[in-house]
Amino acid sequence: MEKTLTVTELTTYIKQLVDSDMLLSNVWITGEISNYKLHTSGHMYFSLKDQGAVIKCVMFRTQNSRLRFRPEEGMRVLARGYVSVYPQGGAYQLYVDAMQPDGTGALYMAYEQLKKKLEAQGIFDASRKKKIPLLPQAIGVITSPTGAVIRDIIHVLNRRYPNTRVFIYGAAVQGAEAALQLANGIRYFNKVKNVDVIILARGGGSLEDLWPFNDEDLAIAISKSEIPIISAVGHETDFSISDFAADLRAPTPSAAAELVIPEKKALKEILTTNEKRLFNCLTFGLKKERDRLERLQNARCMQKPLEMINQKRQSLDVVERNLILHGRARLDRTKTSLKTVIAKLNALSPLTVLSRGYGVIENEDGKLVNSVKGLKPGDKLVITMSDGKLSTVCDKILKAGGE
Repeated sequence: MEKTLTVTELTTYIKQLVDSDMLLSNVWITGEISNYKLHTSGHMYFSLKDQGAVIKCVMFRTQNSRLRFRPEEGMRVLARGYVSVYPQGGAYQLYVDAMQPDGTGALYMAYEQLKKKLEAQGIFDASRKKKIPLLPQAIGVITSPTGAVIRDIIHVLNRRYPNTRVFIYGAAVQGAEAALQLANGIRYFNKVKNVDVIILARGGGSLEDLWPFNDEDLAIAISKSEIPIISAVGHETDFSISDFAADLRAPTPSAAAELVIPEKKALKEILTTNEKRLFNCLTFGLKKERDRLERLQNARCMQKPLEMINQKRQSLDVVERNLILHGRARLDRTKTSLKTVIAKLNALSPLTVLSRGYGVIENEDGKLVNSVKGLKPGDKLVITMSDGKLSTVCDKILKAGGE
């Protein structure tokens, strides 16, 4: 018997097949919107149809919040997304990531392709961005010399910082020659180097009107510029390739004029505040050092600088006197000890005994004679006395007791 699948197993298998298909993971579809519904959650549910087929679509709130138009029933659109199976409904559908009216679909696809290409080349890298100077001495503006944009920019600059030096490079901002003229303007300012920052500006318009700012050569010229560039193209919701390549994007040309230079009044207020802070810091520092100097001047060592020296001299005299006294006392004690030792030595000295009338008797061999034993008459003897020696001969032996 062949294996039987449950509905869930079959649907899961189909979903896996669809999800693993590379073509269906990122696909562009053109069709007409039908059954459009904007749910209270913010998600969009609709179908795309043509003469031969219909596909259900869903565009979640996160993605549709970036749309620059309002989808309507019967509108032809170009949608990009991935195809997957919704198991609970048992149907495949398109999960839409981006969508444009079909009239601009080809341009939008070209825009996305160029954006990916330049991004891969590192043209949009944050590390390439140059810092906008805080207070530029001169500002270059590349835009139409006759449009409302340049008037708005000059008006804002004069209001924020009067007498700002502005150099205008007139260029077409629409049409076939616009991109080349805009790029030439960037190259011109980099050649003459008479400005500190460049504003690349144009007012709002359709995707076709703004298309010169999606030019590859213009983006490369922006990235190679040694002078920082602010891109101010269209309205706040308009994003061009120039915006990504520039060092800073401004939502509108007027906003670019506000970003490029600080308001003179506000700058003066900041300088005044900093000046006060600096003055207060210096005043406090000077007062602190002045008080410290005053304390040093009033210190006793400064008032009577010799007093401490004299005190040390007096202390030194006391120490010297004590050393002498202690030295003398110790010397006296040593003398007394020496006298005692000398007396003891003298008392034990044979010379002292001899001085009292005693003598030391030696035989002719120089041996001490301390007994009559061993002597005989006729032995020669030497008697040592306190003041000399004498030689004698034993005449007679008399033992103790008169024997």
